[in-house]
Amino acid sequence: MGGRVIFHVDMNSFYASVETADNPELKGKPLAIAGNAKKRKGIVVTASYEARARGVKPPVPLWEARRACRDLIVREPRFERYREKSRQMFELLNEYTEMVEPVSIDEGYMDVSDCIPAGAPALAEEIQQRLLKELGLPSSIGIAPNKFLAKTASDMKKPMGITVLRKREIPEKLWTMPAAVMHGIGDRTAEKLAGYNIYTIGDIAAAEASEFILNFGEGGRKIHERAWGKDTRPVDPEAAKQFKSIGHSRTLAQDAESLTAVRPVLIEMAESVSRRLKRKAVYASGLQLTIRYSSWDTIQRSIRLPAPLDKTEELLHYTVKLWEESWNGNPVRLVGITGTDLIRHGEAHKQLNLFSYEKDKADWEKDALLRDINEKYGENKLRRGFGNSSP
Repeated sequence: MGGRVIFHVDMNSFYASVETADNPELKGKPLAIAGNAKKRKGIVVTASYEARARGVKPPVPLWEARRACRDLIVREPRFERYREKSRQMFELLNEYTEMVEPVSIDEGYMDVSDCIPAGAPALAEEIQQRLLKELGLPSSIGIAPNKFLAKTASDMKKPMGITVLRKREIPEKLWTMPAAVMHGIGDRTAEKLAGYNIYTIGDIAAAEASEFILNFGEGGRKIHERAWGKDTRPVDPEAAKQFKSIGHSRTLAQDAESLTAVRPVLIEMAESVSRRLKRKAVYASGLQLTIRYSSWDTIQRSIRLPAPLDKTEELLHYTVKLWEESWNGNPVRLVGITGTDLIRHGEAHKQLNLFSYEKDKADWEKDALLRDINEKYGENKLRRGFGNSSP
C-alpha cells in the first residue's frame, strides 16, 4: 500500500466490553448498558454482541430490549470508569506513534506510515491483541490510505475484525454499499438521495459532480469525493485541543435593568452559540455567563452542566439561571455566553441517549431543519419559539 497508511481503531461495544473486562462472569452473556435501568423507560445505549444476536439493537427502550431478550443483564453506566479505560486505550496506541487522533471515547485514527516495517496487517493484529489481552477490550481496525476509507473498513467486520481497503478495491467493496451507511450521510440526506434514485455509494460516484453539488450544496462536494475514496484530511493529534470554548457577547444598545429587557439578547446569543456548537460537532459540558455593568465592573460566573448539550433552549435555561444567581440589580452594558469544556459528538451522544433519547432525537431533527434553512437563506431567518427558559 503506497503513500499514507491510516488505521481507524474502533472498540467493539465499548461500554459493555469494559463491564465484561471488570466482571468476567458477564463474558458470553447478553449484556446491556442503560440509563435508569430500574425503570422501564430507560434507554439501552450499547449492548454486547450476545445481546445483539438476540435482537437488542441500540439505541432502544429498555422494555423493548427485555421483550426481545428475556434473560438480558442490565447495568447502569459508569462514565468515570469508561473514561479511564479510554485513557489507557489511547496511551497504548501512542506507544506506536504520536500521530494518534482521538475521535470519541472509544475510537481514533493512527497514521502509521512511518512505523510498519513488518507490514500494516501485522501491526494492526499486534495492537488488537494487546488491547484485548492488556485491557480486556475487543476492537476492529480498518487499514486504508486515508481516514474515510479506514473508518469504512473498520465497520466492515465486527467484532475483532482487521480489514484492508485499498483504492483499487473501491468499485468492488465501497460502491456496492448502501448510500445510507456511508460515513457522513444521515437519514435525511439518504432520503433526499433516494429522491434522485441514488441508493448506493456507486450511484453517488456515477453522478455528475457539478450536478450533485448543485443539488446537495457544498456538503455534496465532500460526499461525492468520499464516494471516489478521496480524503486529504491529515491525522491531527491536536484536533481535539484546538478549541476549548465557543462564546458570543453583545454590547447592548442601551443599559438593561431587568431580565425582561435582556432576555431577547440572551436568546439571540444562545442561538448563536448553539449554531456554532453544532457546526463544530461538539457539545458544551460547562457554561459561563459574563456581565459587564455600566460602571465597567465585569463578573463571570460558570457552572458545570448536568449533561453535555448544544440546544438553544437548554443554553438559555442555564444562562437565565446564572443571571438570576449573579446579577446585582445594577444596569448592564454587556452580556456574554460561552460554552466550555467542549467534547465531540461521538463521545457525548451515548451519554445523551442514555437519559433522553426520544426527546433528543426529535430535537436533533428540528434543529437540523432550522440549521439547514438558516444556512441556505441566511442566519436568523427562522427561529425556534421559547415560551420560557426551561429546557
